[in-house]
Amino acid sequence: MAEEPLVTVIVPVLNEESTIREVITRLLALPLAVQVIVVDDASTDRTPEILREFASRIHVLQNESKSGKGAAIRQSLPYATGKVVVIQDADLEYSPEELPSLVQPILDGHYAVVYGNRFHHGYPRGMAFPNKVVNWLLSRTVGWLFGHRISDEATCYKAFRKDILDAMELQCTRFEFCPETTAKTLRMGEHIHEVPIHYQPRTKEAGKKIRWTDAPDAFLTLWKYRRWRP
Repeated sequence: MAEEPLVTVIVPVLNEESTIREVITRLLALPLAVQVIVVDDASTDRTPEILREFASRIHVLQNESKSGKGAAIRQSLPYATGKVVVIQDADLEYSPEELPSLVQPILDGHYAVVYGNRFHHGYPRGMAFPNKVVNWLLSRTVGWLFGHRISDEATCYKAFRKDILDAMELQCTRFEFCPETTAKTLRMGEHIHEVPIHYQPRTKEAGKKIRWTDAPDAFLTLWKYRRWRP
């Protein structure tokens, strides 16, 4: 009898043929009972072909047209069966081997929400200057609006107890998933616990999709949900 998954890992993917096989292989090798849900957001490269190699081991949702990262995450939630849900980008900016340390505080019952902090030892080498500025401003905005000190609001590595994430009734479609969940976590009275992680930023030329120009949506989303009630 298959072991019930403790952790559901959601992987939104768009045209990541060079990394998606390694990402999934490393996720499946984790010393955790994991459920991997991949949402292929209308990739036009070899990503769908590669995903078929893992058909018996992961759950794949295939979109015929682009919906956006936030929409892909929302789309996958009804299929998530783990006690904890965590987001994994389909590139290798984040190391899957760090997921156990991210989710353990939740599994132990100490926290309901845990973020991976990319800036524990300062800004990573290779991160563009505008991105550093935006990340710094986002963290300060969270403190200003919600009275909660946080080092890395925009990290991809966000882990949630499943019932907490469900209660947020998410509306995000793109990268505003991050500020929406941050705002709603704090409005629910939950503490965001941060753990140090490593981060290897990639460039626009290497396929990075989020831009510093997405920042206005992030700030507006934090403002929008500053008085939200669950």
